[in-house]
Amino acid sequence: METFSLEECNAGIKSFFPELAGIEFTKVTKEEVIGEIKLRPELMAPNGFLHAGLVVTLADTVCAWGTRLNMNDQAKGLTTIELKTNFLSTAEEGVIMSIATPLHVGRTTQVWDAVVKSQTTGKVMAHFRNTQMILY
Repeated sequence: METFSLEECNAGIKSFFPELAGIEFTKVTKEEVIGEIKLRPELMAPNGFLHAGLVVTLADTVCAWGTRLNMNDQAKGLTTIELKTNFLSTAEEGVIMSIATPLHVGRTTQVWDAVVKSQTTGKVMAHFRNTQMILY
């Protein structure tokens, strides 16, 4: 299994959609991946609240990197095959964070759970479950 430093994970999203969304990893281990986004006006939906797609992007990204940290050496990559999000609240400013932990780490699939919350209020915004297929 390959290991990546925090710096390597942040460099790994440069020039891709997660960087455009403003994701920054703050912790990366095989047991837990944490990422955050500083909210800014262009990330909001027209109704003034946080765009739901941004919440999913953050959670999916931390789960995918957790999967990558747990793949065996023969794996060539991964892809999301299922995701589900339950939205509980929103945010209008500050920083949101997602904490991902593995539920199942297998050879061909991994299932990760993530919670997204506001760092400003501490309020949980969403619960997320993600299934990744390992590509060989």
